[in-house]
Amino acid sequence: MKLTDISVAEPEKFPQMHAVKNCFIRGSVVRYVQLPADRVDTQLLQDASRKEAAAQTRK
Repeated sequence: MKLTDISVAEPEKFPQMHAVKNCFIRGSVVRYVQLPADRVDTQLLQDASRKEAAAQTRK
């Protein structure tokens, strides 16, 4: 996961992250991701989910 133009929500708790603006996070260390609903293309997600479900039923 690539993050760009990040800001730290709790800079007092994570001062080492203050200078970081862009970063890459390996998938094995990500537990939860929260995205604003208005920033997500839900139609694209629904289409991808339908295609994946259809592919799984054909197997």
